[in-house]
Amino acid sequence: MQSRWVGLATVTLVLGYGVAPRSRAFQPQIQSALTVIEVGSPASDGSAQPQLFAADGRAVLSWIERAESRATLKFAERTGSGWSSPRVVATGHDWFVNWADVPSVIRLADGSLAAHWLQKSASSTYAYDVKLSFSSDDGRTWSPPVSPHHDGTPTEHGFASLFQSPRGAGLGLVWLDGRAMKTGTHEGHDAGSMSVRAALFDTSARQVSETLVDDRVCECCPTAVAVTSEGPIIAYRNREADETRDIYVSRLVNGHWSEPKAVHDDGWRIRACPVNGPALSARGSDVALAWFTATDDHGRAFVAFTRDAGRTFGEPVRLDDQSSLGRVDVELLRDGSAVATWIEIVDGRGEFRLRHVQRDGTRSRAVSAAAISTTRSSGYPRMASVGNELLFAWTDTINGGSKVKTATARLQ
Repeated sequence: MQSRWVGLATVTLVLGYGVAPRSRAFQPQIQSALTVIEVGSPASDGSAQPQLFAADGRAVLSWIERAESRATLKFAERTGSGWSSPRVVATGHDWFVNWADVPSVIRLADGSLAAHWLQKSASSTYAYDVKLSFSSDDGRTWSPPVSPHHDGTPTEHGFASLFQSPRGAGLGLVWLDGRAMKTGTHEGHDAGSMSVRAALFDTSARQVSETLVDDRVCECCPTAVAVTSEGPIIAYRNREADETRDIYVSRLVNGHWSEPKAVHDDGWRIRACPVNGPALSARGSDVALAWFTATDDHGRAFVAFTRDAGRTFGEPVRLDDQSSLGRVDVELLRDGSAVATWIEIVDGRGEFRLRHVQRDGTRSRAVSAAAISTTRSSGYPRMASVGNELLFAWTDTINGGSKVKTATARLQ
């Protein structure tokens, strides 16, 4: 299937409602157009691993560019005239660069920037650390990198999600931590347990805490975080003793992470990590959470809503039409509905798709925004919202090579 993105071509997402949640047959009753337009990307050829962050009316796009053994983390911000010129955060020859474990750059409430990437700590494939750096001059200069973990083990530390800590107090982050795993191992029954840990930094970039959130989780599914009016909520794929790997959440309440709990009883048992993490978006106490599961040997993507900052979630609403590869994202809109994205499998080929979902389960027709590879090289498509604009970023590998592309959609 040819991509529907040609130059500045547009794609219209028709929003329609009037069917029961998760119904496979869908006849729209109301139509409203959301037009998606590809815009010039600030990333060069050879770019991949896009990430989008938006807050306080500003959006940051980050990505990695490779040149032989050297990896460079770059970022650009959305302006009224398009993307700003890219700036370099850091570069190195000893980085761990992975299609799913993606670096990021975020802007904090005080106007400073924080960034993270992954750096090798030993020769073993999965021995690497999370590195953090801060900038107070819009990314012209960056502080010497530090790690939020201090165990000193040559094990896996990654899949970090950065967030603005409560009341503008500084940076927060969560990550997967392999300090309890055997050196040189990645997953397996005798490899030890991967954990989720969290840390907080104050406004002077000084670390003030490190906390264990869950001591046994899936080894390589990305984490997600959103900040509600009651504080941060994190989502990740759990791992039970019987290899059930459903999506769990934990909330930061009065300085302590709450007891993790399942979003929905999918009951997906798989004896290996599916490398498919959840996505979160919050506005006030409203939260939308999207995820992937494959309990019936077919991939499915879902979204669920909550109005109590993540204490409870409603019934899941299915996103895909036939079968999904997952790699989801979600953005909660001002009216409490959400736009969700995922990779759909259509006749063995991948499509980057969008769908608008109401909290009562009614949903729009899905639209194919772009053809996308189903291999790992295409990574995770990303989405963010700023004001009345939705932003999209994905890695195009259809025609060989790789390049981060971007698009926008105007919300009515």
